[in-house]
Amino acid sequence: MRHRSLGLRYGVRASAGLAGLLICLPGRPTLAQSPAYRVVVVSESGDMATWLTPSGPRLTPERTVPVGVMPSDIDGPHNITVAPDGKSYYITVAHGTPFGSLWKLDTRNDSILGKSQVELFPTTVSLTPDGQLALVANSDFHGDHPRTNVISVIHTPTMTKITDLEACDMPHGVKVNHAGSRAYVSCMHSDEILELEVATLSLTRRAHTGATHATTSVSATSHSVDPASSPKTSECSPTFVSVSWNDQRLYVACNAANTLQVWDAGSLRQIKEIPVGKGAYNVEPSPDGKFILVTNKKDQSVSVIDAAGLTEIARIPTSKRIVHGIAYSPDSRFAYISCESIGIDSGAVDVVDLKSRTRVSTVPVAGQPTGITVLPTSSVPQRR
Repeated sequence: MRHRSLGLRYGVRASAGLAGLLICLPGRPTLAQSPAYRVVVVSESGDMATWLTPSGPRLTPERTVPVGVMPSDIDGPHNITVAPDGKSYYITVAHGTPFGSLWKLDTRNDSILGKSQVELFPTTVSLTPDGQLALVANSDFHGDHPRTNVISVIHTPTMTKITDLEACDMPHGVKVNHAGSRAYVSCMHSDEILELEVATLSLTRRAHTGATHATTSVSATSHSVDPASSPKTSECSPTFVSVSWNDQRLYVACNAANTLQVWDAGSLRQIKEIPVGKGAYNVEPSPDGKFILVTNKKDQSVSVIDAAGLTEIARIPTSKRIVHGIAYSPDSRFAYISCESIGIDSGAVDVVDLKSRTRVSTVPVAGQPTGITVLPTSSVPQRR
């Protein structure tokens, strides 16, 4: 059993790091002049985060922030999320020596507040509602498989790793529910989703997303999952998992099956499987609970699902071929879709109007944009 506890008594000293390298575009507004929110996206091959200011259906680049250690190497920031209080944001950085890391930065000035080493190729990060814990899925894209990879748990005030929870073969998505009681993990290679109890940091249930759809209870004292014990299917290969606004349903993107699976969170049983575009990748419900969006990574499109009827009501073409992440305006009017770069062609963030269900604008973003999120500026302390 692999369980490494580092203890919360070991603090992490905040690092000045790359704060002095902040690149500001002309006319950067102060927070007092800011709109109600901002959009921020990380670029995996560009080693940067780009902040974008919304104005109706359009986005304007505001500033870029370097995220990396070695200028001659690609460090690979992959995913990003904002703390519940809006004071900090977190970025998973895929490459390192020898493992990846989780970075914590200040939303006001982008200074580095701390780092924590995680494991091999961290992808998704999700925070508990109180902001005290960060859960990081370590996908280990370049290691030998099958194997059991881990979910790293970080104490965010000190950026200390509490433990690595043995999970499954290639965990890619992780999402904490709104109550903060459960976290869910999507496992690409073992074709399953896992349920974790946050209070005890233990695995409680696992369910196969392939043909079997079986749910298995797991001892609350065990962090171990044996991939060899799972039926070998490749019908789903779940990349991401999200949770409905009321914590009653789970949404699972099946990359191999080109479908969206809807699960009952209480019984951990599948309710419905909905055909979407090829290469379903990311899935997020809108803040108002009316829509579920799925990025179709191999189809150059985004599927719009009616959350009540569980049917696809639109499939919106994107500006670039490889589609990645999803974020929403706080009022659920607009969705922001990150599109990766191919060669010299720049990546982009597309703006989708959910009222008309059309793409209404596009802003170029260099360096393979991947993870994307929104910061409501009303939650950020004002500069003096």
